[in-house]
Amino acid sequence: MNGKIILLVEDNQDDEELAVLAFERSRIASAMVVVRDGQEALDYFFGTAAHEGKDAKELPQVVLLDLKLPKVDGLEVLRRLRADPRTRRLPVVVLTSSKEEQDLLASYDRGANSYVRKPVDFPRFAETVHQLQMYWLVLNEVPTAGGEGP
Repeated sequence: MNGKIILLVEDNQDDEELAVLAFERSRIASAMVVVRDGQEALDYFFGTAAHEGKDAKELPQVVLLDLKLPKVDGLEVLRRLRADPRTRRLPVVVLTSSKEEQDLLASYDRGANSYVRKPVDFPRFAETVHQLQMYWLVLNEVPTAGGEGP
């Protein structure tokens, strides 16, 4: 896939549907890829299991990561992304319903770029997704693929 890709890591089908609908309405990114648990997210990034054969160098422009995920939780996904030189600078936005201060702190401690609480009503949720896309896909500058550095 070429263009701007958002990876949504979300196990709640209602939240997934809201995010996809809001994404389609904003028309900023060229593709949204959805994975439904933490293990599938890791498989997507590292080209294993169901994503075997996927070019592991092909990364999304931004990851919207829920924390409360089956198999591998969002904090562990974040830890693993930051531990790998290929993905350590990848923008990750924690998009969660958690209001727990320890989740907020743990997310930033593990390298989240942003922490956003999911609004409960669709108009606010759609606006939140639109703003996230506008910032992370249009305004934000990311390092080139070769910019792995130290």
